[in-house]
Amino acid sequence: MVKLSVIVPFYNVRTYAPDTLRSLRANAREDFEFILVDDCSTDGTAELLRRAQDEIPGVVVRRHEKNGGLATARNTGLDAARGTYLAFLDGDDWLAPGFYAELLARTEALGCDFVRTDHVQADGRARTVHRVPHGRRDRVMAPREAILPASRTTSVDYAYAWAGLYHRRLLDRGLLHFTDGLRTAEDRPWIWRLHREADSFAVLGLLGIFYRRGVASSLTQIGDMRQLDFIRSFDQVIRETAADRDARALLPKAVRNYCAIISHHMSALERFEPSVARALKSMSAGALRRMPQDVLDEALGSMDVERATLLRRLRRRSAVKEVAAA
Repeated sequence: MVKLSVIVPFYNVRTYAPDTLRSLRANAREDFEFILVDDCSTDGTAELLRRAQDEIPGVVVRRHEKNGGLATARNTGLDAARGTYLAFLDGDDWLAPGFYAELLARTEALGCDFVRTDHVQADGRARTVHRVPHGRRDRVMAPREAILPASRTTSVDYAYAWAGLYHRRLLDRGLLHFTDGLRTAEDRPWIWRLHREADSFAVLGLLGIFYRRGVASSLTQIGDMRQLDFIRSFDQVIRETAADRDARALLPKAVRNYCAIISHHMSALERFEPSVARALKSMSAGALRRMPQDVLDEALGSMDVERATLLRRLRRRSAVKEVAAA
């Protein structure tokens, strides 16, 4: 019986994949499987994964003939997974030796649907600990109770899929798959859905995941149209939250998050290609008009003056265009 399935997408990370693969070897166990999904790499990553299949116990390789993005690659892994528990890792990150065995033991002891863990951010030689924004540790709670308040950073804002462990019953309930084709912010609708619909979760103060920042091939470093998938991602968050039984309470948090992300991207327009920057302005304006306007007004009223002014200007731009078109 496979106790744990670890899903690891790879795309053109030949420089970093050896570290990832070595860390998987240091976490191997006879009842663990590592599903390595090559998302149509063209830089030699595929050869490293073929060798890993022979050298690391439990490795299974799946290859896409067309690049589909991180969400699609994770879904491929989920469809192949046989484990009672599931975990994710990105192909340019790595783990401490024995991390998964300890994470699994502590999760089984709690008996909850999923757990979230802290992580270490690696930026060159610098190391910074990032903690789940949830004060109660090693205590099983209802995930819905960890979404609010809207005015503070909470567990739904810590959207990293790889920072946790998930019981298979969530997969069977249709809660673990990602929105196919999303190129960025794919974790956002996913983490909101988990917190709304799963029955139980806990936060563990356990370090052992090393998240590599500043990778040149990462979409966070690339200013092309794929970055704008955050619009589709957060539109989904708003749409699904609006249909929730607690929509009145939860929507202010979702709208505030969406506004913060739009503001973040708009304040860094220079890193986008000119055509992408224009599309970002237009799509962000449209997104603001699609939000529940009373909830948006409340969110803008609670934000700092600089961000609120920027977003109000964007919303007016959309309204003026609508009037002109009419």
